[in-house]
Amino acid sequence: MRRNRRVKIVATLGPASSSLEMIEKLFQTGVDVFRINMSHSRPPHDGPRKLHAAIRATEAKFGRPIGILCDLQGPKFRVGDMVGGKVSLIEGATFRFDQTETEGSSTRAFLPHPQIFEAIEPGHDLLLDDGKIRMRVIDKKKGIIDAKVIVAGALGSRKGVSMPDTILPIDALTEKDKIDLDFALRLGVDWVALSFVQRGDDVRDARKIIGNAAAIMSKIEKPSAITDLDDVIAASDGLMVARGDLGVEMPVERVPLLQKLITRKSRAAGKPVVVATQMLESMITSPVPTRAEVSDVATAVFDGADAIMLSAESAVGQYPLEAIGMMNRIAVEVENDPSYDGIVHATQTPPQATGADAIAAATHAVADTLKLSAILCYTSTGSTALRVARERPNLPVIGLSPVLGTARRLSVVWGLHCVLLADPENQADMVRKACRVAYDDGFCKPGEGVVITAGVPLGSPGATNMIRIAFLNEHGAPVAEGV
Repeated sequence: MRRNRRVKIVATLGPASSSLEMIEKLFQTGVDVFRINMSHSRPPHDGPRKLHAAIRATEAKFGRPIGILCDLQGPKFRVGDMVGGKVSLIEGATFRFDQTETEGSSTRAFLPHPQIFEAIEPGHDLLLDDGKIRMRVIDKKKGIIDAKVIVAGALGSRKGVSMPDTILPIDALTEKDKIDLDFALRLGVDWVALSFVQRGDDVRDARKIIGNAAAIMSKIEKPSAITDLDDVIAASDGLMVARGDLGVEMPVERVPLLQKLITRKSRAAGKPVVVATQMLESMITSPVPTRAEVSDVATAVFDGADAIMLSAESAVGQYPLEAIGMMNRIAVEVENDPSYDGIVHATQTPPQATGADAIAAATHAVADTLKLSAILCYTSTGSTALRVARERPNLPVIGLSPVLGTARRLSVVWGLHCVLLADPENQADMVRKACRVAYDDGFCKPGEGVVITAGVPLGSPGATNMIRIAFLNEHGAPVAEGV
């Protein structure tokens, strides 16, 4: 079962999409990776366990590796309860945050987070209720923050607080996250998304817990993560442009530019990047998207993002299948446009000074020069396939792996069609098996050629050092090959 596009689709599961029947339909319609949002889950995690079982049942039914992304909640900061549930703030007025656990009023509110009082400084901004209310700190004392109301509004009980200028002295993983993470790793998820990443060290701290049990996807949603972006990318296995929170913490007009920056840097590093949040927001309640949303999805595809993601559209929306189908059709239309390859390759990704990068670049060049039909990569850890996909070749890339976990993790990577395949016995067997897969899965016809890359000795992780060229006969077997 192969896709007719190279960008991947990630869909969030929720009440609208939690049944086995719906998950199967979503996969058939175009989903490559399913996201399980842990924000609303508590032990014993019955909901995520059932979703995981349904995804794996779908994987077994269709015989295709499916990725599972577990998205951790991360730290959440909220004000306390307000008198009457909601109070009106006045622009220009002074508003006080304190640690007195009583109901708030139009002049003060309980803020139950001592880390904020420790780190915030005069001149820093406070954003409340998803940025609808903005304040600027004018004074700070022990247990007290005084702020001027810059943008007024109605402040309700338990509304969220963001601090775009403040680096908080907290771990990226809360106690809830650690409980959820332990469950997810024992369950066997493929990717873990880290929320509230501020610096590369946050990712490295999480790596100490996760190890190699899952790949780490860092969500870029804080200004401090942008400041330390290169180190965050270096420490991560993948990136997510979390445009919702990023647009709250930073001026919204900067989000499109940051999306392109994060995508470009992630591609250069060979790390998969997912563009997320509000891509087809209107399809939560409408069977068709707005024209602006269609253009937004198309822009992410033109930028060469590895994957595009739906959140509420597929989790709680009225039209989850229609949303996936629309995203699939937009991606196919963009990738079939004559200008697509030129735009994607306008962003140069020169090979890094490693043998694997040199082989990947050479593989792409050979395939282009000889007008071959597909690139096949033998990969145990996924590194070979990642380096080839980084080149954004304009022909199919097939990842052949003996490791199911690797195939599942690669399901989020641009252009990769992953096949579970035992290690070949020798180089001749390597060529035969690769040609058979290309033929059986419809990537190559008799008389056409493929290029195969692998490492010698076979089955040795991280040793990509060989290229083979083969042409297929009428039975899908190689008739000629060269080095």
